[in-house]
Amino acid sequence: MAVAGVIVIARSIRITKFQAASEIPVRFIEGNVSLRGKVRSITERGIEVEHVPIYLPIISPLLSKHRDASTSPLLVRLAGVELTPEGKTWLQKNLVPPQTVWLKLISREDNMLHCLVSQSRGLMWSYCMNEELLRLGLARSAPIAGLPPGSPLYWRLHKRLHRAEVKAEKKGRGLWKKEGLWERASKALKDNPLLRLMGRIFRRTRAE
Repeated sequence: MAVAGVIVIARSIRITKFQAASEIPVRFIEGNVSLRGKVRSITERGIEVEHVPIYLPIISPLLSKHRDASTSPLLVRLAGVELTPEGKTWLQKNLVPPQTVWLKLISREDNMLHCLVSQSRGLMWSYCMNEELLRLGLARSAPIAGLPPGSPLYWRLHKRLHRAEVKAEKKGRGLWKKEGLWERASKALKDNPLLRLMGRIFRRTRAE
């Protein structure tokens, strides 16, 4: 009975290995709990992450005997972020399996988790990939799925992400990159109807 009691208690905390968004308790979502995981792959639907639960001697081995040996990844999307094609490429280069990430739970829709995804850089420092993509101009801020637009959490996250996007816009990074004088001049000449007509005449003359 004591062992059974330990298992029941352990299942209610992060010692349990979650293999689907539906397995995560509502209070974890509402409390914006952070889960550790390993990147499995990056697909068109999102990031597949294998949850790595907290390991406790004695308790964790007992739990593993009561679960299926197979593992399924969690499907994760970056909350409040709309990736550009360049952003997807950057993500694939910087989230290589089996790198470890932290998922700060923001909301859940069906079997999809919307999270702030962080990656450690050294012992004392980590960065949020949602913000990093916006700072580099490789994504746009987007409505935060699964949160009421008027909620305090929605606005806190929106302001945080918007600040990162504004930095990219001010520095002209990524999709905010401003064309130089040569690029603008070349584009203007290319779009000029008279020059296009002269080009066609010149090519026709050469062909004859």
